[in-house]
Amino acid sequence: MKILDVQSISRSFGSVKAVDNVSFSVSAGEICGFIGPNGAGKTTTMRICSTLELPDSGDVLVGGCSVLADPRGVTRQIGFMPDAYASEQNTPVRDYLEFHARAQGLRGPARGKAIRSVIDFTGLKPLLDKEVLALSKGMRQRAGLAVTLLHDPSLLILDEPAAGLDPRARVELRELLSVLAEMGKAVLISSHILTELSEICDVVAVIEAGRIRASGRVTDIQKQLSPDALYYMRCISSVELLQRFLLEQPGVDKVRADKQGCVFSLAEGDQALADLLGRAVTQGLRPLEMRPLTADLEEVFLSLTEGVVQ
Repeated sequence: MKILDVQSISRSFGSVKAVDNVSFSVSAGEICGFIGPNGAGKTTTMRICSTLELPDSGDVLVGGCSVLADPRGVTRQIGFMPDAYASEQNTPVRDYLEFHARAQGLRGPARGKAIRSVIDFTGLKPLLDKEVLALSKGMRQRAGLAVTLLHDPSLLILDEPAAGLDPRARVELRELLSVLAEMGKAVLISSHILTELSEICDVVAVIEAGRIRASGRVTDIQKQLSPDALYYMRCISSVELLQRFLLEQPGVDKVRADKQGCVFSLAEGDQALADLLGRAVTQGLRPLEMRPLTADLEEVFLSLTEGVVQ
């Protein structure tokens, strides 16, 4: 079931068209990586989805509610975590959560239950008496995620949540997001750390210069860019000899060497792969490894974008 449905939205700032006819969707239980270079239109799109900006044209539906016709219905269903928070008062985490719960309209026992729930989920219990500004970046991100979850939204919109986090904090954030997706929530997340997104995202939307270049599952996008299967081969013989051998083989294309072996594409199926391996053996290359490669998000991104800056 679609939770987020972005329908041909556009938004200009003066002569700059920040968002140009953008469409994509995110379903319940999906994590969608929203990727693009700086100035591509990611933040503007996310702000429109969060009712913080109005599109010049088009619409966004969240759970069937329009950001234009029913913005209150949308805000009840979303949790938006911006890339940077305004300076918070130097207040304890406990009071910080209490304030935002009241701002969300939570009252009585429901408010207390919601606060306890997000504290347990994000692991903030040992930090409740610490001031927000005294927390590490990773713990402030956890506090921000707790605020985002207070009203139990069906859609989370997270703008660069992993920026500035240390490796452990990034792993912990990734685990929390995976659990939220398992709970049936839709997640739209932007990030420049593509290796992080590739491990958790079900689908991606690639944007550049305000336009969507591709959207869908990474493997499907990879097949559209190159229908041939990718493989990695490593031999006892030198990499240079392996590369020369592959470049001479029928059906082999896009040969790229690294320090230990070669990545290449092969147009045919299993029989062609078996024949290729057999020829490598007979020519004395002494293969050690031959394996298929899954789609690489960084390669997809570089293939789809040109580094255009608005």
